[in-house]
Amino acid sequence: MKPQNREDRSVQRLRRIARVWSAVLVIYALLALGQALWNLATVGVVDPHAVAGYGPEEALPPILMLLSILGLALAWRWEGWGGAIAVLFQLANLLVLFVERPISQGFARAVVPYAISLAIAIPGVLFLVCWWHGRDPSGQDHSGNMPGGVRA
Repeated sequence: MKPQNREDRSVQRLRRIARVWSAVLVIYALLALGQALWNLATVGVVDPHAVAGYGPEEALPPILMLLSILGLALAWRWEGWGGAIAVLFQLANLLVLFVERPISQGFARAVVPYAISLAIAIPGVLFLVCWWHGRDPSGQDHSGNMPGGVRA
């Protein structure tokens, strides 16, 4: 067993931060999903307090956030793919938010979705940094995974 240098320890810290952060987000998403399924089973609708008349574009940001959280769950096994999925879906979410709710309109209310997107994107970026530091110049990372995350 070779001794770890300072860079290895810092990457391990970043990985630990990303995993704890993503675990909190995954647990929260599972609780929200459980609550929605409970409402569907008991009341017959997912959200009994939803206001009628919302278009499908209103559902797009939560769907993109859920897909990003799925990417964070995948990042526990495949850091590169999971982190990329999380970051890309959050970039798409930011584009939707910029079009749908410009941050200049009602700053106090408009900033919340942007802050949530940032909170979801940060662990994705951390996973990408850990994946990047774990790569070899030859194209394989230290765990034996090829760049696509496939076992060699």
